[in-house]
Amino acid sequence: MSRTWHSEDGPPAFQPLTPAGVIRAVMRGVPLAINTFGCLALLLLLRLIEGPVFGAHRPLTPQITRYVCRSAFLILGMGYRVEGRPMTAAGAVVANHVSWLDIFALNAPQPVYFVSKSEVAEWPGIGWLARATGTIFIRRDRRDAAAQKSLLGSRLAEGHKLVFFPEGTSTDGRRVLDFQSTLFAAFFEDGLVERLSLQPVSLVYEAPEGQDPRFYGWWGDMSFEGHLLRVLSARRQGRVRVIFHAPMALSELPDRKAAARQLHARVAQPVAQSAGKAIADG
Repeated sequence: MSRTWHSEDGPPAFQPLTPAGVIRAVMRGVPLAINTFGCLALLLLLRLIEGPVFGAHRPLTPQITRYVCRSAFLILGMGYRVEGRPMTAAGAVVANHVSWLDIFALNAPQPVYFVSKSEVAEWPGIGWLARATGTIFIRRDRRDAAAQKSLLGSRLAEGHKLVFFPEGTSTDGRRVLDFQSTLFAAFFEDGLVERLSLQPVSLVYEAPEGQDPRFYGWWGDMSFEGHLLRVLSARRQGRVRVIFHAPMALSELPDRKAAARQLHARVAQPVAQSAGKAIADG
């Protein structure tokens, strides 16, 4: 399910952490933690009421998640721009994977539920948030494939909008790896094909001025704590563009391999254009 990506150029050469950077990290990190985990506590309390009344539909708590994610960019001082519109039809979002920041970027404009590798559930902080917000965790074991396919199908049938990262790993944000077609198998189940759509979304990160273009990318052996500290301590922040492309009706796609190819082409184009522009400007 996961295929850790390593850059041939190695990780970016980040600037050394200075005393001023430590102060910036504290001034951003403390309010970010208070806002995130304070709202998490509120979400869990609300789930005690929402669960028995609405079951799996969750009409209320996703709005808390959206608030947390929108406010995170304000606290970080990071630019956030949405282009296009999230689809209203039932189905799933398919995006490229760059960083832990993707969670905030994709949750902010719409209520969604992520599909993630099972290891994420054990990560401090991020794992707690993921479990509380309804993330589906997938084990990298062929023996679990049938059960996991059934689980994804049931969540889609319930009307949950799922988010997939079909690359199977994160990258430096300047490329989009081929999509794994096996991740699309659950969509082509009887009863789902005629009523679901897939919406490709491109995440385009622009580094702070003077920083490596791969500044927001989190991949390979980079630690979460180290990358988080570098983002929090940055003197200036860049921005992320969340580009929603036109949805693709599942009924118009012949099979999962065709879905993987066509969705990849749409997601990759803005990322490649941004990378090319950065090279030209550099």
